Amino acid sequence: MALVSFVTIMCAAAFTAVPGLFVEPLNAELGWSRATIGLAVGLQSVLYGLTAPFAAALMDRFGMRPVVTVALVVITGGALSTVWMSEPWQFVLGWGLLVGVGSGSMALAFTATITARWFVARRGLVTGVLTAATASGQLVFLPLLAWIIESQGWRPASATVAIAALAAVPLVLFLLRDHPADLGLAPYGGEYVPKPAPVHDVARRTVTALLDAARTGPFWLLAGAFAICGATTNGLVRTHFVPGAHDHGMPITVAASLLAVIGVVDVIGTIGSGWLTDRYSPRVLLGVYYTLRGVALLFLPSLMAPQVELPMVFFIVFYGLDWVATVPPTLALCRELYGDDAPIVFGWVLASHQIGAGVVAFAGGLVRDVTGSYDAVWYGAGILCAGAALMSLVIRRNR
Repeated sequence: MALVSFVTIMCAAAFTAVPGLFVEPLNAELGWSRATIGLAVGLQSVLYGLTAPFAAALMDRFGMRPVVTVALVVITGGALSTVWMSEPWQFVLGWGLLVGVGSGSMALAFTATITARWFVARRGLVTGVLTAATASGQLVFLPLLAWIIESQGWRPASATVAIAALAAVPLVLFLLRDHPADLGLAPYGGEYVPKPAPVHDVARRTVTALLDAARTGPFWLLAGAFAICGATTNGLVRTHFVPGAHDHGMPITVAASLLAVIGVVDVIGTIGSGWLTDRYSPRVLLGVYYTLRGVALLFLPSLMAPQVELPMVFFIVFYGLDWVATVPPTLALCRELYGDDAPIVFGWVLASHQIGAGVVAFAGGLVRDVTGSYDAVWYGAGILCAGAALMSLVIRRNR
């Protein structure tokens, strides 16, 4: 199940490689501003987050297989629709709305449900492995899509994303199972338990879990820190690193390859973070991760150059180790604090992550349009990380 989930998430992750690569081609060919492109990317990020908690509840009601299958088909349709777009609203509809809703029903909501049902022992490690699947997809697709855009244009790149998502559908239909009891098995490291009955009234359960969690201080600390996590990864670096490096004379394919290296190192960092989460305090781990990320961002503007020099390589490796290392300890804290509702509560915490990403995806493009530079965005993000570290360290167990 871990292997099937890993490959499925990796195939669906093709969409994560595209936003930063599309900024320059859409600006050059269609004349769209970076803020306009950032608006669609930001909407996709926000809908990704807002869909996740409902997707987790839908998996409890209908099972993982139908929910994940529909999500992959929606991602396919959204990516494919952009091949024929000529107006900004079409990009917002296809990439922002459809890809946002489809991707929100996958990835981390899917990861939280798989690990909760199938694993008792090594749960943190498996969370790290499945979280790294998105980075692995980035590793596979970033260089490929950058080459396609440079040699064939951005439209074939959109079609490639659609094909990758669609290719995962047979894997889900034939190999994915909802619960260990479907195969007469116990969860890994646990005792056999019967498959629970489907949970009805999905919307009410999702909202109730939010309202219950929102009455506790730790929820707001987790959500605030994770919003900064999204702002400094998906919103900032994934969307604006490539055009930011290109502003300093670096070729797009080279900048995209550096992002792919982040994906390589992220696999190591996220799996390692899962291993550490099984052994050490997730609060302390989050404090360390956010502090190191903030320091790295403060140095980034001085590292931009036309060629890749050694200090930039250090930044890429350092940032890659920290990229989504925050997910295993954040999910562990949700399980510790919120029990059976943890996957849904984590979905709402993830919503804050994506809202942060969406705001910075738009704001970063707007700052670049107004000032002609991304420097203020890099510095501001580095300062925000200090706040995220402090919020993580003061989280306490609910009374």
